[in-house]
Amino acid sequence: MTSEPVILVGTHAGVRTLTLNRPDKLNAANDALLLTLTDELRAAEGEPGVRVVVITGAGRGFCAGQDLADVSGRDMTFTEHLNHTYNPLIRTLRGLGKPVITAVNGVAAGAGASLALAGDIRLWTQSARLIEVFSNIALVPDSGSTWFLPRLVGYHRAFELMALAERVDAEQGRALGLCEHVYPDETFREDVQAYAERLAARPAHALKLTKQALNAALTGTLGEALDREAELQQLAGDHWEHEEGVTAFKVKRVPQFMREPSASGDQPSARER
Repeated sequence: MTSEPVILVGTHAGVRTLTLNRPDKLNAANDALLLTLTDELRAAEGEPGVRVVVITGAGRGFCAGQDLADVSGRDMTFTEHLNHTYNPLIRTLRGLGKPVITAVNGVAAGAGASLALAGDIRLWTQSARLIEVFSNIALVPDSGSTWFLPRLVGYHRAFELMALAERVDAEQGRALGLCEHVYPDETFREDVQAYAERLAARPAHALKLTKQALNAALTGTLGEALDREAELQQLAGDHWEHEEGVTAFKVKRVPQFMREPSASGDQPSARER
C-alpha cells in the first residue's frame, strides 16, 4: 500500500493549489511535508501555466506547527533543523515570482502561523485561529514570525501576542491586518478559488516585478526604493503586458493578460496524477 502524499497538488484556471495533507494531526509539519512543500513551490515557479499559488490545509486545520514527535530524540540542533526545513521554505515562498495566497482554513499555530503570515495575500475562514504558541514551550518564534508580525501589528502588540501566546480569531485577525479577507466556512474553498482566479487574470510579469519591489522596499531606504522602481518600471514597460494594457485602455475594453494556455495548462502534472 502506498501512503497518502503529504502535499496534495491540483491546478485549475492558472491556480496551483498545494494542500498540506496530515489532517489527523491538524497538518502539523514533519520534514517530509516541509521539504515537499518547498519542492512544489519551486516546481510551480517553472510552470508557465501556473500564475498563482494557493497554500491551504486538509481537514479542519491549516497547520498546527511543528510535529514534536517527528523531532523528538533526533540528533540535530534547533538551528540545523530550521536551516534544513523551515528557512528554505519561507525564503522560497517570499522569493517566488508568482503571487502566493495562504488560505487559512483553521488553526495556524507556531511555525504554521509563520507560514500563514508569509503569503502575499492572506485569506481566512471564519473558524481560523492564529496562535504564536512558541512561548508555551519556552521557545522563540521562528520561521519568519519575528519579521512578519511586527511589520503588521507593531513591536508592542507583536511582543504581547508572542509572550502570552494569545489566540487571534478571524475578526481580530482582519482588524489587526493579519488577513485581507474572511470568508464563511461553508464556501471557503470556492471563495478562495474565485479570488485566486481574479488574481491569475492580472498581469503576471508586472506582479512578479511588484513583488520584487515590495520585498526590497521592506528592508531598504526611500532612495533605494526609488531607484529600484525606476529599474523595474523599465522591465515592465518593455513587456507585452504593458502594450496590451494601454491598447485595451484606449479602446475601452478589458485587458487580456492571460495568453492562450498551453495544452498542459489545466492538465495534471505527474505529481498530480
